Amino acid sequence: MRADRLLSLLLLLQNRGRMTAPELAAELEVSVRTVYRDVEALGASGVPVHADRGPAGGYRLMDGYRTRLTGLTDAQAGSLFLAGAPGPAADLGLGGDLAAAQLKLQAALPAELAGRARQLQDRFHLDATAWFREADPVPHLAQVARAVWDQRKLRTHYRRWNGEVHRELCPLGLVLKGGIWYLVARPAAQEAVRTYRVARFLGVEPLAEGFERPHGFSLAAYWEESARRLEAARHHQTAVVRLSPRALRLLPMQFGAVGVRALASAGPPDAEGWVRVELSVESQAVAVCDLLRLGTEAEVLGPPELRAALAEAVEVLAERYRAPDTP
Repeated sequence: MRADRLLSLLLLLQNRGRMTAPELAAELEVSVRTVYRDVEALGASGVPVHADRGPAGGYRLMDGYRTRLTGLTDAQAGSLFLAGAPGPAADLGLGGDLAAAQLKLQAALPAELAGRARQLQDRFHLDATAWFREADPVPHLAQVARAVWDQRKLRTHYRRWNGEVHRELCPLGLVLKGGIWYLVARPAAQEAVRTYRVARFLGVEPLAEGFERPHGFSLAAYWEESARRLEAARHHQTAVVRLSPRALRLLPMQFGAVGVRALASAGPPDAEGWVRVELSVESQAVAVCDLLRLGTEAEVLGPPELRAALAEAVEVLAERYRAPDTP
């Protein structure tokens, strides 16, 4: 709707300052000609939009002009209260700020929208922690977050799987994944960006020295690509598995998205109702443990070395649980 677009244009100028017509068109996904018409409409309605000419020109609002939040719909107002998860905000040392911001926002909303926001808070709760796992202790998270925000280097003491290291890091951003906090940072002496689990920091010391962020770096794009690389590295071979009807139901629960994708490769059921699937698995040792969780409801057909490793594991278990001979 044009009214929504006009409000979006107004908020873009208010939040970002001067913007060119092509920039506004790209943000609003409309043509430049439409932006010209919308700016004229805003001016006609009394909004003080100025057009600056020249290479550094663009559209801007008159200095000091601010709009109020009366343009929010009930769904938009409610979503603002869902966007801030109190647990992660408290981890970052922002719990009080979040509560204060919500109170201020609620006070600024019209009565009907404030009531809608309170209803959403009563009916929905965001819990970022994964099931059956305590959240990581992150005593240094607030300091790390401050260094990210202030763009200051960190001197760190970090526990890796193969020992402890001391490094200076340029902290670029924080990511909360499945209840676990990760720091995306560049070691000061290197160009490569890496990921660090915040709970493994044994000590951090914010430094006065700042740093330059890598040109064009996007935290969201880095994380998406990093997650893809991790998935490809973890699941680097394919097992051919014969599954019972019960195992087919268990597959998504036991293997998550990998199990769901395996279901798409399921062949027709055999005379016993069992089907063959191709399942992406991790290293052989991990795959043996994962596949044993399916118990007697699965049979690994290949590759031969994985089938042999499972057979060996089953023989060890059988020997361990075999009843002792009685005289």
